[in-house]
Amino acid sequence: MRYKHSLRTRVAFAFAMCVAVLSVVWGFAFVAAVRLSEDRVMTQQLQHAAESYPDLTSNLRGYDNIDGLPEPLREWAQTNPNFGLHEFESDELHVAVVPADNDQQRAFVVFDVAQIEADSAEDWWLLLIITGVVGTLGALGFGLGVAVMRRSIAPVAHLAKAVADIDLEHVSAEDYKRIDSTRFGDDEVGLLAAAIEKNLERINAFVERERYFTSSASHELRTPITVITGALELLAQRDLSAADAKVLDRIKRATLEMRTTIEMFLCLARETDAGLDNEQFAVVPLVTDAIEQQRYLLHRKLVNISVEEHASPTINGYPHAFAIAVNNLVRNAFEYTLDGQGPIVIQIKAQELRIYNQVSNGKSEQSAQSDESASHGYGLGLGIVERLCERNNWSFSLLTDRQQVIARLGW
Repeated sequence: MRYKHSLRTRVAFAFAMCVAVLSVVWGFAFVAAVRLSEDRVMTQQLQHAAESYPDLTSNLRGYDNIDGLPEPLREWAQTNPNFGLHEFESDELHVAVVPADNDQQRAFVVFDVAQIEADSAEDWWLLLIITGVVGTLGALGFGLGVAVMRRSIAPVAHLAKAVADIDLEHVSAEDYKRIDSTRFGDDEVGLLAAAIEKNLERINAFVERERYFTSSASHELRTPITVITGALELLAQRDLSAADAKVLDRIKRATLEMRTTIEMFLCLARETDAGLDNEQFAVVPLVTDAIEQQRYLLHRKLVNISVEEHASPTINGYPHAFAIAVNNLVRNAFEYTLDGQGPIVIQIKAQELRIYNQVSNGKSEQSAQSDESASHGYGLGLGIVERLCERNNWSFSLLTDRQQVIARLGW
């Protein structure tokens, strides 16, 4: 539905109309209440006069002296009350004190309302009727306001429902039709629909690119690494000098790091697979493999490794992602532990894996280097582990001080 005016104008107009209608209704209600009160007083007075016929008595009388006043007023009148109006609710009398002819004495005009005021039961019924009318008008006003406002913001609600029904993983042509900006006019809602439509197209294009990348990158990136690994294995079978063997060993480690990096980012980029995410695997073998793969980092370092197996847990999840997380933590612990700063303690418990490594050996210079290395080493690796844990519903925490670093991976 297209509108000629903007949403702001429509809402303001609807609010003004609602207030105007309610004001008119309340005005008529108050006028009717005043007229009802007047008619009620006149009816009561006329009824009192009819009951006294033919001896018509007046409820309004004047008194020039105090002795002529009704008994309840005589003692009060002797206190020289101020000029003006006075009310005595208990005696149902209204008194006006006015100056007499010589302006020194007081005259009294007494209005006896005992016969024209309704009894308490009638007052309660009248109050109940007024309360009912006021409540009804309030409910009608509330309903009118809700109806007017709902009609005014109907385009926003329609757009919100259309956006909520979109599945970003499977965007169809019907989804684009539901949020077509031309359906909402040129007002604020139309601008919002156009922005959502544009961003939806970008998101859909990004999802398609991600699907294409994750489906093809695995083969395209792993094939060169596999070729390099095979070539290195063939070279290792030849008689090499010590220098060549050292270079070959460095190439192997670099290739392993490249493979690990590729596996890491492919794991983070892949879409959820229920079959892989629910695979059952043991923790201890993965931790042992990670230690062996990263042991070369401790070459020429006098650092001991202590593995404490308090349990042999078996968990459900994606084993490759778990192996990547453990390899990152073990690599950081091995790489950024200085010579003589040991031991590195790896604890395997029923619900968690903990890795302790020292970052201070008492020497100020090495301690400063260790702190700097630890801070740098737990940067990218920490971010990768956190993302893996978040994606696989694991918990990760890192506690650091000047003495040691404690990495905890829970499941």
